[in-house]
Amino acid sequence: MSLRDTLRSIVENVDGGLAAMIMAYDGIPIDEVCVEQTEFDMQLLSVEYATVLKEIKSSVEVIKAGNMEEVSITTNQTCVAIRVLNDELFVVLIIKRDGNFGKGRYLLRLKSYELAEELS
Repeated sequence: MSLRDTLRSIVENVDGGLAAMIMAYDGIPIDEVCVEQTEFDMQLLSVEYATVLKEIKSSVEVIKAGNMEEVSITTNQTCVAIRVLNDELFVVLIIKRDGNFGKGRYLLRLKSYELAEELS
């Protein structure tokens, strides 16, 4: 299965799924699938979250709390789950606020191994 197919299967199997993308910590998108347009720019959202994620990763390393695996951010419009794939890349899943965030996190965790393998 290709990266895009894997991303699409994640988004389409989550109620309220909007988009999924693989990004580098410098904010460069590697691949993405968007199944529904929103009022905000999802690309910009991901780039901004990449900056935050880089800071969180650095903080986790400084305090020696282990390896960062997942970060979630919830706003009044969306739930965003971010899962680390390797030292350079992570996958982002954007879901509507009233979507099935639990299933989204589960699928992201399940498919992150598949995505990491496809990227190696």
